[in-house]
Amino acid sequence: MSTIEHASAIENLAHENRRFPPSPEFAAAANVTADIYREADADRLAFWADKAARLDWAEPWTQVLDWSDPPFAKWFVGGRLNVAVNCLDRHVAAGLGDRVAYHFEGEPGDTRTITYRELTERVCQAANTLTALGVQEGDRVAIYMPMIPETIIAMLACARIGAPHTVVFGGFSAEALRTRILDCDARVVITADGGYRKGSAVALKPAVDEALTGCPDVRSVLMVRRTGQDVAVTEGRDLWWHESVDRASTSHDAQAFDAEHPLYVMYTSGTTGKPKGILHTSGGYLTGCSFTQWETFDLKPETDVYWTAADIGWVTGHSYIVYGPLSNATTSVLYEGTPDTPHQGRWWEIVQKYGVTTLYCAPTAIRTFMKWGHQIPEGYDLSSLKLIGSVGEPINPEAYMWYREHIGGNRVPVIDTWWQTETGSIMISPLPGITAGKPGAAMSAMPGIGVDVVDEQGESVGNGQGGYLVLTEPWPSMLRTIWGDPERFKETYWSRFPGRYFAGDGAKRDEDGDLWLLGRVDDVMNVSGHRLSTTEIESALVSNPKVAEAAVVGVDDPVTGQAVAAFVILRKEAGDGGDHVTRELREHVAKEIGKIAQPRQIMVVAELPKTRSGKIMRRLLRDVAENRPVGDVTTLADSGVMDAIKTGMQSGAHDD
Repeated sequence: MSTIEHASAIENLAHENRRFPPSPEFAAAANVTADIYREADADRLAFWADKAARLDWAEPWTQVLDWSDPPFAKWFVGGRLNVAVNCLDRHVAAGLGDRVAYHFEGEPGDTRTITYRELTERVCQAANTLTALGVQEGDRVAIYMPMIPETIIAMLACARIGAPHTVVFGGFSAEALRTRILDCDARVVITADGGYRKGSAVALKPAVDEALTGCPDVRSVLMVRRTGQDVAVTEGRDLWWHESVDRASTSHDAQAFDAEHPLYVMYTSGTTGKPKGILHTSGGYLTGCSFTQWETFDLKPETDVYWTAADIGWVTGHSYIVYGPLSNATTSVLYEGTPDTPHQGRWWEIVQKYGVTTLYCAPTAIRTFMKWGHQIPEGYDLSSLKLIGSVGEPINPEAYMWYREHIGGNRVPVIDTWWQTETGSIMISPLPGITAGKPGAAMSAMPGIGVDVVDEQGESVGNGQGGYLVLTEPWPSMLRTIWGDPERFKETYWSRFPGRYFAGDGAKRDEDGDLWLLGRVDDVMNVSGHRLSTTEIESALVSNPKVAEAAVVGVDDPVTGQAVAAFVILRKEAGDGGDHVTRELREHVAKEIGKIAQPRQIMVVAELPKTRSGKIMRRLLRDVAENRPVGDVTTLADSGVMDAIKTGMQSGAHDD
């Protein structure tokens, strides 16, 4: 076990010696070479000015960065552009109107192929409709939609007319929708009758109606007919998309907006219980997600079919389903449903059908596929894939290896990316034509991004040590503030380590200086004075061939302060998981990373509590492990999971 300089830093337990360099062929054709790091280091602001010039600007900027009032940044000061024009009109003008923007695959099997010309026309129609409803520059519009093309059209229509949008994930409750509408004072809501999930039509409009009982200032609701369900229609407020947008003019004269004009507000959970409205603006945000999509995924827009398998309601969907890909004239896949509807091979069927070249998804999805078994993807032709990536939380090394072998055929680069709602675009990632990847490591900061790992005192830690991840320089796609609460913005992100952005995540530098993410510092456990990362212990458990997925939490212990409690999902070949399996797993953790990390309890469960974006809700597992009432479960994809865990806990637990 490594020693550390300060007891308050995070222990570095796991070690990884496997390396996967890009093939000579991939490296030779890659969009960027190692020179890009030197270019960025030589003059960071000139580097970002060059990347912003990839976009079309109606008026040039006069200053790359104004950092005169930190932490409030202004990028590309004085520049003016239209985000939707950069995503659509300029490609049509360049002769790319017939290029496919999206292959849409509905969960029931319905499909649509949408070209850049058609998408531009649909966005113009929606922009004209919103303008007719009285939406003006600066007005906020709430979008509560399933994963369908009209959701993207609605976002781009808002961007086109300078109306910041707030997309509320379609799995959220009426109360969650209401609080977000009120916080940003949206006056128009765009929704649908419903969407499809797990083979059923799930209603959305009733939640809107319930939410709006507490939102008296909302004057219009625009509804897409997706499922054909009967919905209540409020005269004078509600109107159908097909009776308004589809009949509007396909011509719209877009105006340019200031680079710092608000593009969207995205709400993320806050420790106080009040969601934080993360504000992203136009020029810097689009520069960041456009360049990183091209750079990180080695995008070849003429030939690639790109699939970010996330929901548009999360920042991954905004940056890498909508704004990044469209700004680069990418052909993307848009899938409405779940990976197991109507069968567990649905994703691989889609990869085969459309010849997907790039797949970007969450580690929780990868671990689910591990649980189902490699024989499922082996039934499909995945040879079109040239790159696979992960996002959302650290990927366990064994999940990385499974992904590489059974999805990537042991031939394509795997990129594990770190970023957040707040950062807007990827901050840490391998670059696939340059980096010799390590299973589980995010590797290094992106060119032009300043990253450090520091101890409790804010001092950089050495190689082989863990600590707190900070960003040391402003970056173009950074959040500008928390909507309506600049003091909370300063306190939340800039007060712990003054002058540096603290992400709330733990990280380590390995012996080579490469970066590993260790999860939220809230999830760090203090066991007998050792600060242990849940991520490393979970990875040790998943490295056992009997385990498909694991979640680890710290629970109160009278002797050690905290003890490790683990919840594991077993692979089919492990059987029902008796005491011999839990003993084996405890010994496995001790062998992999040391006795200090041995779980006091291991509970075998059928599922873990996750949000619809795939994040494990560890606070709920702590409630169960400490026999407390379980907290709020409204954001879970399946709220019944916690009941099943509580019921089966005694029979599945093992204590020493």
